[in-house]
Formats: sequence, structure tokens, C-alpha cells
Amino acid sequence: MRLSGFLSLVRTLPILAQSNYRAFTSYCKINPDLGVYYKNKTINELIRSRRLDDAQSLFDQMSIRDSITYNLLITGHGRYGNPKQALYIYKEMVSQEIQETGPTYSSVITVCANEGFYREGIQVHCRVISLGFGLNLFIGSSLVNLYLHMGLVDVAWKLFDQLPERNLAVWNLLLNGFLELGKIEELFGLQDQMKWEGVKPNGLSFCYLIRACCNARFLDEGMQLHCHVIKAGWVECNIFVANALVDFYSACGNFIDARKAFLLIPVEDVISWNSIISVYVENDLLYDAIELLSRMHFWDKKPSIRSIVGLLNLSSRREDILLGRQIHCFITKVGFDLGSVHIQSALIDMYGKCGEIESSLSVYGRASKRTLECCNSLITSFLHCGITGDVFEIFGLMVDEGIRIDEVTLSTTLKALSLSTWASLDSCRLLHCCAIKSGYESDVAVSCSLIDLYSRCGHFELSRKVFETLPLPNIFCFASIINGYARNGMGNESVSLLEAMIQKGLVPDKVTFLCVLNGCNHAGLLEEGKFVFNLMKSYGICPERQHFSCMVDLLGRAGLVYEAEELLQQSPGGGDSVMWSSLLRSCGIHKNEIVGKRAAKVLMEFGQDSFAIYLQVSNFYSEVGEFKASLQIRELAMARKVMREIGHSSIEVKTYS
Repeated sequence: MRLSGFLSLVRTLPILAQSNYRAFTSYCKINPDLGVYYKNKTINELIRSRRLDDAQSLFDQMSIRDSITYNLLITGHGRYGNPKQALYIYKEMVSQEIQETGPTYSSVITVCANEGFYREGIQVHCRVISLGFGLNLFIGSSLVNLYLHMGLVDVAWKLFDQLPERNLAVWNLLLNGFLELGKIEELFGLQDQMKWEGVKPNGLSFCYLIRACCNARFLDEGMQLHCHVIKAGWVECNIFVANALVDFYSACGNFIDARKAFLLIPVEDVISWNSIISVYVENDLLYDAIELLSRMHFWDKKPSIRSIVGLLNLSSRREDILLGRQIHCFITKVGFDLGSVHIQSALIDMYGKCGEIESSLSVYGRASKRTLECCNSLITSFLHCGITGDVFEIFGLMVDEGIRIDEVTLSTTLKALSLSTWASLDSCRLLHCCAIKSGYESDVAVSCSLIDLYSRCGHFELSRKVFETLPLPNIFCFASIINGYARNGMGNESVSLLEAMIQKGLVPDKVTFLCVLNGCNHAGLLEEGKFVFNLMKSYGICPERQHFSCMVDLLGRAGLVYEAEELLQQSPGGGDSVMWSSLLRSCGIHKNEIVGKRAAKVLMEFGQDSFAIYLQVSNFYSEVGEFKASLQIRELAMARKVMREIGHSSIEVKTYS
């Protein structure tokens, strides 16, 4: 081939690769002397244009391949194709005894890390060591990334420490890995070591550090980093650093500085708009979020999925159907992607939480595909609206259609079963088996739901077994089992579990204390109840109305009605009708007219439209011998036409054939 023709061919190779692949492959067949280098060049162009099938076809036609050919296909399949195919090509490369290079190992290890092929990654690591590539910077950084993905921080750190040289990219890789694993203190230790070795962080480094302060709510450390990035000039030239600062101040509750950081960002940046809107939404600042959304629409900036989902979630929390419908109309009007799974599931959840279950079903029915997220939103909506039967129907549909279930699916279905009237031991065990089979038995939410379900059904031994199998139970698990003890009248065991929880270093919350007080109340444990009630204050927890109600009932049952009345008057708002009714019932049992009449007077003011309250007060006066007052109260109820609600009971009837 002449030089002029050769140069002409080289100049036209990119055009041939992009627009006339068939002509080029035909030319390759006619001219077998065309070098591997130029075929590799074509494969590279095809992969860059994401024409991976054409690149694979050309690879298959090549009679001679070198390490670069294999490296290109491994990288291409790892990025745009099938990662398993990338490993298959590497296996073929080894079997053909093609010499592996640094980029080969780096690409294969990266594929193993990103796709979770950890066993294969370790095998490649062994081959790296045996062939003497262990000190290669790029291979070493890929291995550090692999072991960080595996959560083996010590191994990753050892490999990092063995590298002969460490550039900024490797440092950033380690910073990101520690951030993802939640190793915040170790991450700041890396920052100190970077300073000691004279490595200057770039914008990406500061993004990782600021994000760490954001996750850990380290306000002082984050403000110091803010000073560093201002001095280094990264705020003005790096939009990601500026947005990270907005998120950081917002997460720490410092909205003034968050707003200042936002105002410094150019109006053209869409990310910052969505960041600040999401921040306002997450902190229930509705009007500020709507104002920014309006301004964003004025500047013709499209909101992100995160912003829209955040506004829909805010509507759910507030149970504001009007706001939710307006957001839904906005989504439709601006042509936002209604095919987004996150938006569809948020719409289903919003309508369900607002009691519009028909609208939830409508959105679910219009979805192009039944996904896990949409099914979970629908079953939680059914549960919120008290439609437990449909929860089981959707769960069965997910199982029949092969839709993956997760911890949300299982915990919601278990909760629905515990609230239903037809829960049986067989149905409990069936869902328990599903949890075991799907691998979510040890999940906190699923375990707590199982504990609650078994205890509600009267099978407390099974409830206790679930708790005992947990490797590291947290406060929610303890609260569930304590509530189970309390529900079954085992007050002493509730108190003992509270002590065991504290000895493990766990700090009980107000829900845990309420469960223990319920147990003491059901079992009549007066001294233990007083101890637990006073213990709350030592943990900085102010007793709420439910805690006072438990103690008032417990004191009243023990005959200490004066003490119960005094405690009731200290409760928030001076108590409610339930607490005064409990006190009046105790006064009737223990024949205390003085306190009883005071309680009856207050109770009459609470329940002027309740027949049950009139009836209780009337019965109290009858019990203490004041029949005339009793009759007058009954006549007063009739004069006011206070209606008595008709009660009903549900029983489960077993039929035998």
C-alpha cells in the first residue's frame, strides 16, 4: 500500500467506523494486511458511540488480536454492555495466553467492584500478585476500590498504604469509600494525612468532606471547611461544592446560611434550585418551597424528580389533598415524566395518606409496569385507610407475578395481619416463612412486626423466639417485645427488659417507657410504675399525655385517688376525658365521693355530647347513694338528645367439615 493511500485511509477511519461500518469490514476482508492497530481504533470508535454489537462483531472477525483488543472489549462491556460478558472475554484472553497489562487488570477489577463480583475480584487480585503487578498505581487504586465496596476497610487501607506513590485520584477514591461506609472520623483522619503529605484537595475532595459533615451534622467542622473552600476559590468555580454547602447548612438546620449559600450560585444552575427546594420540603417549609418552584418555572427551569417527590411527600405528611392535586396538575401541565417510578409511587402514597384510595388505585392502574415501589405505596395506602384485606390481595399479586418483595412489603403486610380480625397462627407462620425465604427475617422493621403479630395473636413464646434470634436488637426491637410483655400482662418482665436494655447501652425513648408503664398498669405494679415514670425525667424525656394517663389509672386502681388527681392536674392541658373517666371509675370502686364529684364535674364539661360519659357519671352518683342526681343526669342526657352508639363485636368462627 502506498504512503498517500495509507494516510488517506487513516484519515477516513473515524468516518468509516461511525457511518459505514459494513463497507469497512468488507475492506478488512479484502485487505488482510491491514494492521490490528487500525481495527482496534475502529473498535474504540464503535464503543465510544455505544455501538457495542458492531464492536463485538468486528472483534469476532479478527483472526489476530492483541491485549489492547481485549482491553477495549472488556471496558466496553463493563460500561455499556453485559458485565458478565466482560469477565468472559477476560477469561478467553487468559486462555489464549494474551499478555495482560495494567489496564486489563484495572478494567476487570473495576467491573468486579461495581457489579458485586467479589469472589472473581479476589481471584484477579491473586493473579495480580503472582504476576508482579501489585505495585502498579492504577491496579492498586482499583483494588482499593474493590475492597471498599466489600466493606473491608482494613484491607483497603493496607493496599493503599503499600502503594509506592499516591496521586489525588487515589486519595479521593478512599475519601468516597469512607463516606459511603459511614466512617466519618476515619475520613477526617485522611484529610489530616493529606495535609501532612502535602496533597492539596480539589473540588471533589471538598465535596466528599462537606457531605460527611452533612451526614454527621458536624456544623463546626463544616464551617471550617467552608472557610477552606472560600480561600481556595472552589465556591466560585465549582458548582458541586457550592451545592454541597447548601445541603450541608440545610441538614444542620441553619437555613439562613443555606439561603446565603444558595444566593451565591448563578441562576442558570438547575441543581441548586432543586437542592434548596428539597431542603425546604424536608423541613416542612411549604410556602418557601412553592415560592422557589414558581420562580424556577418563571426562569424556565425544570424541577427534578427529587423536588417533585419531596413536595408530594410533604402533601402526604400534612394529609393536604389540595396541595397534592395541585402538584399532580403541575406534573401533567409541564409535561414531566409521568413514567418515573418514583413519581408514580409518591402519587399513590399521597392520595392514600389523604384518604383518596380511589385516586391511588387510578394512578396504580395507569402505571406502565407494576413495580415494587408502586406496589409498596399501594399496600401502605390500604393499611393507612384501614383496608387490610386488599393489602393481602396486593401481596398475593406480587408473589404470583414474580414482583420482588422487600422489607417494606413484608413489614406492612405483617402489620395489616396483626390489625385484621382473621389472623391465625397458620397465616402468621406463612408470612414468617416468606420473610425467611426472602432473607429479611433479621431486618428491624420485619422483626418488630413479627414480634408484634405473634404477641397480638396470643403466641408470645414465638414472639420471644423472634426477638432472641436477633443478633443486635435496637431500641425498636426492645420496644416491640416489651409491648408484647405488657399486652400479655407480664409487667415484671417488661421492667426487667427495660433494665437489660439500659445495661446494653441503649437509651430508651418515650415509646419504650410508655410500653413499660402499660405493663406495670396491667399487672398492678405500683412501685415499679412510679420508678419508671421518674426514670423518664433522668433521661431528659418529658412525660406526655399517654404516660400521665397510665400513671393516673395505676394510682387509681391502687386506691391512691388523691395522688392520682394531683398527677392528673399536672398533665398537659390538665388531662383529657379518658384520664378523668379513669379517675372517676377508681373513685367509684374505692367509694371516694370527694374526689369523685370533682372528677364528675370536670368530665361533664368534656363530654356534653357523649352518652357514655353521662351514663358513667350517672352510675357514679347512683353508687354513692345520690339517686336524685343520678336521675337528673340521665334526664339531661335525654333532653339534649345524646345518642348512644350501638356496639358490636367480631368473633372468628371455625367450621369443621
